[in-house]
Amino acid sequence: MDLSQHIRMTRWPDRETVADQSQGIQLAKLRALVEHWGTNYDGRKAEAKLNAFPQFVTQIEGIHFIHVRSKHPNAMPVIITHGWPGTVFENLKVIGPLTDPTAHGGTAEDAFDVVTPSMLGYGFSGKEAEHAWKIGRWIGQIPPLENTR
Repeated sequence: MDLSQHIRMTRWPDRETVADQSQGIQLAKLRALVEHWGTNYDGRKAEAKLNAFPQFVTQIEGIHFIHVRSKHPNAMPVIITHGWPGTVFENLKVIGPLTDPTAHGGTAEDAFDVVTPSMLGYGFSGKEAEHAWKIGRWIGQIPPLENTR
């Protein structure tokens, strides 16, 4: 069964009893979003857009990330993360200008090697092995990046 069939078979809950979002997303907004997914959203187009970039999965918790190296020597590494409830798709539009600034009106000195990870539990990343994963856990596990400047 494909996604559109699942969407058509959705059993909707009763409408919320309040006028705000204190009970969660409002049914009308959710119905409109699901309608978009079922009729207008092109998953293959989104897949092709994502697959235009090199992707990897770490050995640390199975974190998925996109890593694009600049063609310019001495590019500085930068990590660009998304917020909740976002995805790496939010960051795709900045990869080109950051990795190839000369093609976007900048100079080679403005170049970066870009890493944009998917948060744990999002996209193709694994789920948290333990609750409340903190950045401090990474200390000592991430190999140092070589500064080429």
